[in-house]
Amino acid sequence: MKRLLALWLAALSGACLAAAPETAIVRSEFIHEPGAYPQCHASTIAETADGALVAAWFGGTHEKNPDVCIWLSRYEHGRWSDEVRVADGIQHDAKRHPCWNPVLFQSRRGPLLLFYKVGPSPSDWWGMLMRSEDGGRTWSEPRRLPEDVLGPIKNKPVELADGTLLCGSSTEDPVLGWRVHLERTADLGRTWQVSEPLATPEGIHAIQPSILTHADGRLQLVCRSQEKVLATSWSADGGVTWSPLAPTGIHAPNSGTDAVTLADGRQLLVYNHRDPAPKRASGTQAPEEAASDWGVRWPLNVAISADGVTWTMVATLEDRPLKDGYAYPAVIQTRDGRVHVTYTWGRVKIKHVVLDPRRL
Repeated sequence: MKRLLALWLAALSGACLAAAPETAIVRSEFIHEPGAYPQCHASTIAETADGALVAAWFGGTHEKNPDVCIWLSRYEHGRWSDEVRVADGIQHDAKRHPCWNPVLFQSRRGPLLLFYKVGPSPSDWWGMLMRSEDGGRTWSEPRRLPEDVLGPIKNKPVELADGTLLCGSSTEDPVLGWRVHLERTADLGRTWQVSEPLATPEGIHAIQPSILTHADGRLQLVCRSQEKVLATSWSADGGVTWSPLAPTGIHAPNSGTDAVTLADGRQLLVYNHRDPAPKRASGTQAPEEAASDWGVRWPLNVAISADGVTWTMVATLEDRPLKDGYAYPAVIQTRDGRVHVTYTWGRVKIKHVVLDPRRL
């Protein structure tokens, strides 16, 4: 505990943390509080076709336990509804697996989609998909995705001009290590194309990409990595080919992030900030050194960029030391222009914060 506190104080000492202007935070509340199950994690949020908000997460006894299910809540009439269980990992009477990492996405021309994973561990899980035609009130029967297709691994896909969903995905192989790849579907999850893993000449071990769009047509990935620096890759051909993964210069522990392209063209990132640490010649920190910081998932910060290259931290959503920290953010911008962030709060709650991006 002393080591964790020291790491946190070191992060604060040079971080120049920017407290979110009070007027930038429009609303702050908990969606899920401790109740029927002791742990929750990995929230996701979407705006439905009818303008409602819907959020989901996984919850159960603890991560990896077979009783972990996908839970969902809708925001309507000024409040979050009581959560309901929408998916589990029951295979048959004698076998059950945990669920993982739900991802909600509202397509422009179709249903609300819920991607999630089922399996004993991230190295052995498989992708699942459900559809809702009524904004998350009712759901189709779950369908397993094709072999070797995982769907968006943590963060939302982007919908290209032709309706194709481009999904950032990744694998955590015990032999090959962490690797990022892209998956695309032109028919809302019925058929898929899977890319080769992205090249990593600088030895970056990355997962969980977010996808950003730029005015010049380029796409950008921002990924979590074991090397204590966020990684990035660029595509100039609609996500068909990608540049090798490279460090962004944004320092973070080995923890999940998310990002979104705002309507005004700026890029917004939610992440756990860290100050620069001693690096290898490649500009990254060795995985074994970064791993020591894994559990220190505070503070939780917001950064803004005009070009996806130079980032400025503009707000701190959470900075109080907390066991299990503030983790796995999800971020969207709704049609009214507001930014919605959900995240794990101490592994026991799911929090929702609404920001006015004009004040960031």
